Amino acid sequence: MKDGFIRVAAATPEIRVADCVYNTQKIMEFIQEGKEQGVKIIVFPELCITGYTCGDLFLQETLLSSALEQLQKLVEVSKGSDMLVAVGMPLVQNQDLYNCAVWIQNGNILGVIPKTNIPNYGEFYEGRYFSKGIAEAKKIMLCNQEVWFGTNLLFVCEEMKGVIIGCEICEDLWVPMPPSISHSMAGATIIANLSASDEVASKEQYRSNLIHGQSGKLCCGYIYASAGEGESTSDLVYSGDNIISENGAELARSKRFTTGLTIAEIDVKKLCAERRRMITFLTTKDETYKKISFHIKMEPLELMRQFPKTPFIPSNELEREKRCEEIFMIQAQGLKKRLTHTNCKYAIVGISGGLDSTLALLVITKAFDLLKIPRENIISITMPCYGTTDRTYQNAVMLTKQLGATLKEIRINQAVEQHFRDIGHDENNHNVVYENSQARERTQILMDVANAYNGMVIGTGDMSELALGWATYNGDHMSMYGVNSSIPKTLVRHLVQYYADISDVKEIKETLLDILDTPVSPELLPPVDGIISQKTEDLVGPYELHDFFLYYMLRFGYEPKKIYRIACHTFEKDYEKEVIYHWLRTFYWRFFSQQFKRNCLPDGPKVGTVALSPRGDLRMPSDASATIWMNQMEEIKTELGIES
Repeated sequence: MKDGFIRVAAATPEIRVADCVYNTQKIMEFIQEGKEQGVKIIVFPELCITGYTCGDLFLQETLLSSALEQLQKLVEVSKGSDMLVAVGMPLVQNQDLYNCAVWIQNGNILGVIPKTNIPNYGEFYEGRYFSKGIAEAKKIMLCNQEVWFGTNLLFVCEEMKGVIIGCEICEDLWVPMPPSISHSMAGATIIANLSASDEVASKEQYRSNLIHGQSGKLCCGYIYASAGEGESTSDLVYSGDNIISENGAELARSKRFTTGLTIAEIDVKKLCAERRRMITFLTTKDETYKKISFHIKMEPLELMRQFPKTPFIPSNELEREKRCEEIFMIQAQGLKKRLTHTNCKYAIVGISGGLDSTLALLVITKAFDLLKIPRENIISITMPCYGTTDRTYQNAVMLTKQLGATLKEIRINQAVEQHFRDIGHDENNHNVVYENSQARERTQILMDVANAYNGMVIGTGDMSELALGWATYNGDHMSMYGVNSSIPKTLVRHLVQYYADISDVKEIKETLLDILDTPVSPELLPPVDGIISQKTEDLVGPYELHDFFLYYMLRFGYEPKKIYRIACHTFEKDYEKEVIYHWLRTFYWRFFSQQFKRNCLPDGPKVGTVALSPRGDLRMPSDASATIWMNQMEEIKTELGIES
């Protein structure tokens, strides 16, 4: 339960219609399996004690009495367990019959939630038996206990802040105003749905979209448990299509036409952080809601859920290709608007043969094509100096020519050496002055050439570099429009790969593939035997780790300990824990110390949910203290036994 993760399950047992004893036995078997797997909330299908398809048997006292007897058995079996169990059953109150979800824990019935929306159309005839549930909670006697009954019940965990459970039943989700809306507005972060959704052609996708959409709209976890094997097939078939969703994303889904448990961990802290960020998500103090406390034992939880190593990049190949196409167009359209607004007919870009400048050049060509401006008006400038290798130089030259841009070569050795003499710097001292003087000389050239052409300098720096401050202030840090400013380094690679894949020009494809195969480097130190001597990831750390850290820090506000935990879980086969600790500490130190560079960034298009623009997504003071974040890193160091 550490870090806000709680393990939940949707269960579909095999049943026999109207055989409450058999059905309850199957329910108990799944409850036991859930206990063994550390599940804290388990949700069963609608009317699972009796079966959903009992028809007019729901009007038989024998069936209703048997259901009550078996509920009592479930209550007894639950003693000694902190697992919350939600089971469906018919229940009579004041001569009215209700389709209910009964919530049980540790020998107690926490509450009973009746179904609000009773379908009576098409294949559904629930109105023949069941009454519409009442909203305002009242107390009833059930299994010799005084319990709350009503749709407006919320179950609140005392030990895990933010775990608040609301419940709706099947059809409730499919109506224009589902109860889960008011439940969430009243504070619920997890919605359970006990369902009996029959299967017809193409319904699967609609149902999935409905659940994920509700989960995303309400910024909640959604546990959907549906009836399956054993229900009557006189007219319908039930597939047991169980889904667990979190904020619009699928965490787990059963295979249809099977029985069993579908298990996932919901990250409640993430949901709460997302709601805090979305100030349009307004919770209300609804006096009609009754909040019922429950307790769980806080136990160690080894995570089952998986986190993508590259959260900025879809894992599915087709989706990834579509995403790259979309982002590339966003970049090009952003630049197109800026060129149109300024009536600018020339773009100036420094081309190094590396990934970032390559992507920038590709985006510029697309924007020029959209505006029908000749590509020769793209002034691509290569500025070799001490660290330039023949490989990157040749790639820069070839790509410029292959794309039809105008190539200019301006060597900066003499200008930099004159600058060293002017400021009294020993050129054999390869310190930060040595490196940054080259970056600033290049930027000065780009700006002055832009003046000569009445053009615009297009920035090439990416979001990962900005997060780490891996840019020379007023050097490559500065431009007139930064097309890559919200593209993380891991995504830059995929965008260049995407362009290579779609290019029908063999020479362009080959050049791009060689650029992709070149180590990332600023090339500010002299090469050794013609080979790049300065590899960025050796100095600041692997970008796949930094992009992972950045995503979970900014997108969901994860704490250092939580990021460290999920990074160790995700990269356990790639990096030792001590290595992850080292680079996470580096990330936090650089992120806080380098905000002053981000606070004066040039304009650039936002392409995803994480961005660093000081005018948009990251309003952060340059002198904010990192103390409490670094203190957590010290705690991790102590746990690892790392000496100072």
